[in-house]
Amino acid sequence: MPTRDPANWMLSEAIETLARAERMHRQMFGLRAADPAREPRWEPPIDVLETDREVLILVALPGVDPDEVEAVIDDGALIVAGRRTLPAELRNAVIHRLELPQGRFERRIPLPPGRYTVRQMAANGCLVFSLVKAL
Repeated sequence: MPTRDPANWMLSEAIETLARAERMHRQMFGLRAADPAREPRWEPPIDVLETDREVLILVALPGVDPDEVEAVIDDGALIVAGRRTLPAELRNAVIHRLELPQGRFERRIPLPPGRYTVRQMAANGCLVFSLVKAL
C-alpha cells in the first residue's frame, strides 16, 4: 500500500475544505432568481489558468452535452449555464448511487480585464474555454 505524503494530503484536504466553504457561501448569500425554475441548483467545479496569450477555463461537466451548454461574457465574467439530466433510457432504472448533481447549473467566472477571442472545446469530461487575449 503506497504511503501518502502528509503535507500533500493536508494541502489537498485544506483546498477541498476551502472550495466547499466557498460553494456554501455562494449558495447561502447568493441572490435568488425571480423565477425558481431558472435558478441554478449547483455549480460545476472549474480551473482557471492564465498565460501571456490566453486565459484557459476548464469547467468539469461529465455527462453534459457541450452543445446544450450556454456560455456568454457579461460584465467582466464568463457565465456558463445548462442542465444535467438523466438520459431518458435510465429514468426507470434502479438508482444505487447518484453522486453527480442533476438539474440546472450555472457558474459565473470573473475574468481579468481585457478583450478576448473565445474558443470552446470539449476534452476529458470538461468544457474548455480558451480566451485568447486581443493585442
